[in-house]
Amino acid sequence: PLWENVLHLTYVENTGAAFGMMKDARWVFLLLSSVAIVGIAVYLFFGYARGVLATVAFSMIVSGGIGNMIDRIALGYVVDFIDFRLIHFAVFNGADSFVCVGAGLLVLSLILDILHEKKEKKEKKSKKDEEIAKLKKELEAKNDLLLRTAAEFDNYKKRTDRERSGVAEFAK
Repeated sequence: PLWENVLHLTYVENTGAAFGMMKDARWVFLLLSSVAIVGIAVYLFFGYARGVLATVAFSMIVSGGIGNMIDRIALGYVVDFIDFRLIHFAVFNGADSFVCVGAGLLVLSLILDILHEKKEKKEKKSKKDEEIAKLKKELEAKNDLLLRTAAEFDNYKKRTDRERSGVAEFAK
């Protein structure tokens, strides 16, 4: 024990998946792990991961997968040794930790991306609303100018009509 009843080092030969699930399905795990590792590696290589956090997360998942795959190919099983007894959890290894922490970081990265996109959308909407308000003000100002011009023209027309009628009266 490293810390009595909390953290022990316990040697376990795990022929199953993470934390000992699905025992004795070695070829299934090798095939699925290989596909996942190659897929994520290609995804990373071509730079599809958005941001540092997602890149770190995918890298940790691939690293953990490769670590467990090395044990599976070389030994036929994965060596688990971290025994966290405080909560009576399954015995696991560093590669399992990398996969789990990487998955957690990936979820966090996705949540942060969603929040960032919502913020950007809100800012774009706010800018559009400001532009619309500005255009409305400009339109109102032009409308007021048009109404004033029309009123002035009406007054001018009335004046000239009166003047004409005055000239016509004078000419009689």
